[in-house]
Amino acid sequence: MAALEKQLVDSAHVDANYLHGKSTTKKDYASNGLSACSGQDNDRVYAVRDRALLRRLDLKLLPALTLLYLLSFLDRSNVANARVEGLVDDLHMSTLQDFPFTKIPCNIVLKLTSPQLWLPTLTLAWGIVATLLGVVQNMSGFFAARFFLGVAESGLFPGVVFYLSMWYRREEQHYRVSLFFSAASLAGAFGGVLAWVSVTPLFPSVFIDSGNKGIAHMNGVGDLRGWRWIFILEGLLTILISVAAYFFIFNYPATASFLTDDERARVRTRLKASNDATNDEAFSWKNVSLAVKDPKVWLYCLGYHTMSLPLYTLSLFLPTIIKALGYTSAQAQLLTVPPYSVATVLTLIVAVASEKTRIRAPFIMATSSLAVVGYIVLLTNTRPRVAYGGTILAAAGIYPSVAIVLSWPANNVSGQTKRATANAMQISIGNLGAVLGTQLYRSHDGPRFFRGHAFALTYLVMNVVVVGILWSVLRAENARRDRGERNDGLHGVEESEWLGDDDPRWRFQT
Repeated sequence: MAALEKQLVDSAHVDANYLHGKSTTKKDYASNGLSACSGQDNDRVYAVRDRALLRRLDLKLLPALTLLYLLSFLDRSNVANARVEGLVDDLHMSTLQDFPFTKIPCNIVLKLTSPQLWLPTLTLAWGIVATLLGVVQNMSGFFAARFFLGVAESGLFPGVVFYLSMWYRREEQHYRVSLFFSAASLAGAFGGVLAWVSVTPLFPSVFIDSGNKGIAHMNGVGDLRGWRWIFILEGLLTILISVAAYFFIFNYPATASFLTDDERARVRTRLKASNDATNDEAFSWKNVSLAVKDPKVWLYCLGYHTMSLPLYTLSLFLPTIIKALGYTSAQAQLLTVPPYSVATVLTLIVAVASEKTRIRAPFIMATSSLAVVGYIVLLTNTRPRVAYGGTILAAAGIYPSVAIVLSWPANNVSGQTKRATANAMQISIGNLGAVLGTQLYRSHDGPRFFRGHAFALTYLVMNVVVVGILWSVLRAENARRDRGERNDGLHGVEESEWLGDDDPRWRFQT
């Protein structure tokens, strides 16, 4: 039995290699029961071919997925643009609302169907609902439409995170998830431009002062207010792209038409040496319950919960916050672009740094702390330029943190159904913070918005604490497994049997 345990530990050596900062070699593949050529030249060939294969996967998968998420975030956050254009007054509203409660069933449906069917169908559904937001006549109708928008779009992000885990090795997923998530901040910038941009960006003073507006300039066309056209046109754009998405979203590597047989075999080999993506795992409620019973999954949920309130309040109320500093509506919409642009760039920089150093928690705590500084500035200053600088710091800290937090369980939870459930739980439970956040910013609270900013600041401090606890838990568990304290779990286990992230051979990314 001792020999079997040693053999099992050796067979997972490739999993531990990159977790401890080592590269995967030909010998690692061979020890894991995988075919590999001999010689240093063949090792270099593997590396060159893998880089080419990754570029091919990235070009085929990421642009399409990023476009869908950009549309998703645009269709959710465009209410911020509509709000400063008269939405609240016209519908006699006092609050905005989000409904993020359906993500676990959506990921289960994805597991039971296919990405090529499910992801475009979700996009089509929320595009239709987003368009209908432009014709609602009262607050009840608006909230009903927002509910169904939440139902339709809720499955996209956790679904894509799970989907990417079926294509990329563990150490490659974080950067791809961050690149995909950067569409959220890009959508914020794009939404402001689309709704308010005037004739030319080459003359900023004329651009800001002119008051010309893009979509909102259609106020009165078809006897509709400008804010209605924001929903209608952006929703129609989503519908058109969703129909095309049925033809450019692929399923899994085994059936992807753009891969050759050799490329498909190489993808499978790479995944088999890294995670459970090649396992033929049938859906079972037992595996769902494994996620629900795992305390670490709940810590991942809290990690996102403490980020979702700042994330959604910023995306929903940034134009309102800026306008309350003394700017016009047109100026406020234009001034949302720099915070989102800085956030996009920093999200990618942090993603690259985190990927290369194989560090997660310290980057989350550092960027969340940057956002804390931003909210302190917003709470303590009402001077427009200084407070506006606070919004840039807040956005620059929030978006990189969220990107890492959301990719963490995709890297650390093993077992396909358990991982799909954990991803969905994280976003569903995490987004409860967004529900609270929509109640915190009232127009008469400006320009300091003490209640909203104070809640966001508190949540960010809590995020640093929660991530610190999770970091300690994962490091301690890795240390126990390194010392062999969990090897009792290997008794009676066949060499080919995998126990998910409870397997003593598994190491968590920290």
